[in-house]
Amino acid sequence: MTRTIRLAISTCPNDTFAFHGLLTGAVDRRGLHFDIELLDIEQLNERLLRGDYDVCKASFHAMLAVADEVVVLPSGSALGFGVGPLLLSSQPAATPRHAGQLTLCPGRHTTAALLFALFHPRSTRIEHVVFSEIMPRLQSGTADFGVCIHEGRFTWQQQGLSLVEDLGTRWEQETASPLPLGGIVASRRLDRETIRAVQEVIRDSLLFALADRDAPLPSMRAFAQEQDDSVLMQHVDLYVNAWTVDLGADGRRALDELALRAAAVGLGSGGRLEVWSG
Repeated sequence: MTRTIRLAISTCPNDTFAFHGLLTGAVDRRGLHFDIELLDIEQLNERLLRGDYDVCKASFHAMLAVADEVVVLPSGSALGFGVGPLLLSSQPAATPRHAGQLTLCPGRHTTAALLFALFHPRSTRIEHVVFSEIMPRLQSGTADFGVCIHEGRFTWQQQGLSLVEDLGTRWEQETASPLPLGGIVASRRLDRETIRAVQEVIRDSLLFALADRDAPLPSMRAFAQEQDDSVLMQHVDLYVNAWTVDLGADGRRALDELALRAAAVGLGSGGRLEVWSG
């Protein structure tokens, strides 16, 4: 009897790139049937907290709330140097400093929101919106600041916005470790053999994409906010790296650092994230 795995990933280009082989059936699924949904990252975080999936992409910040219920898979993560969310403003030289100002974040449980809370605590009012709304809101003048992720990292200058701070650079300076944004978790409800098979399928799908980087473009275009292929591939170049193939020791240390810092400001459970080791 074929085992069905309820899998959810984000619509961002690094996920549709990495999962193209699985989405299209181009890699061996190890006898598993995957029921796949593609959602915005904060929708994924909320569904993770409800326990809706067997395997899903989520922000590492959200995972901290359910650390005892999931394991992080070694493959499929987005972390690295120079990958952080950007704090943007429509006004040059603006600084978040008082409650009369409004900052837009891409979801309460995103790592981007956690970074803003770590580095700019109690500085402004915060509103959580879908990431694609942030830059238009800044342009329209209905918000003062926005924590931008995904393709916004590459297009903010074209939109006439100003950089307040690269939150990823701040993380790197303070921790000397890569910034962990999001990754793939498996529910501890799954048995070890099933988790092993899922991990192998995801790794195979990622290696399939890396072997022919243009092949996943149709999957990437189908869900991206930005349709320019060069921007989509910039996204892949930035967020898909050696740590995506395997978190390794550096990735594990970065997850521990994130857990410690989140707990210190009351935004984590205090538990660490376990990376599945087989």
